[in-house]
Amino acid sequence: MDNQMQPSEVFFWFPVMPSSDWIYPFPPLLSGTLIKRYKRFFADIELDTGETIVAHCPNTGPMTGVYLPGNRVMVSVSDSPTRKLPYTWELIEIEEKVWAGTNTALPNRAIESLLLAKALPELGDYHQIQKEVPYGQDKKSRIDFLLTGTDTHRPIFVEVKNTTWARGTLALFPDTVTARGQKHLQELMSLPPQARAVMLYFINRGDCTQFAPGDQADPVYRQLLRQAIDRGVEVLPCRFEITPQGVRYLGLAEFKIEAGMG
Repeated sequence: MDNQMQPSEVFFWFPVMPSSDWIYPFPPLLSGTLIKRYKRFFADIELDTGETIVAHCPNTGPMTGVYLPGNRVMVSVSDSPTRKLPYTWELIEIEEKVWAGTNTALPNRAIESLLLAKALPELGDYHQIQKEVPYGQDKKSRIDFLLTGTDTHRPIFVEVKNTTWARGTLALFPDTVTARGQKHLQELMSLPPQARAVMLYFINRGDCTQFAPGDQADPVYRQLLRQAIDRGVEVLPCRFEITPQGVRYLGLAEFKIEAGMG
């Protein structure tokens, strides 16, 4: 197999649980106020010290409901000499003491911690975790996590989607038309019957107890999601508490397939 087609990393599970209930602790973060986001990748932020910085914005989407100039934000600092921007925009306070993640790399990092701890009982037993494994009809897609060595001997393909848009306590995905997300649903539907396909929605804010597809943003995605469910794709909408200290898993949200309409 070509080297580019190899999974990037392989993990074997061992029974070591985290020392606290933070599944992903943050490094020390700096507090400030969001001034503006521009050119997709940049955000001007005034730190509490009064200094104005330019931070990297990892989320290149519309950030519906979480792009709130004037709100409090948290940034991390990197000492890497190769980085052009040492600051990364990590969190925004959407309401008092309610935080949302703005770094789209966070969901996979946190889910990896959950998988290593075997903290998602819905997935059953497994003994090996692989990341970014090529799959699909043309092998040009990569699944976020492939779990093997299961008690049923069925490999589990887990795709993770970052979810920050909400209407009240209802989390919604997507917040814009997503051709990539549509393709991922189609790839999961095309898996052979001996595999398990799981779409995991990482609700990257702590104020949501329900989840639905964002029909207003992408009605095609909802249609595909319904088809995927009919074909056996499992849906896990996972709730998380997001704080400047870290991320805590709260369990599954109630899945309401019709609630995102209108």
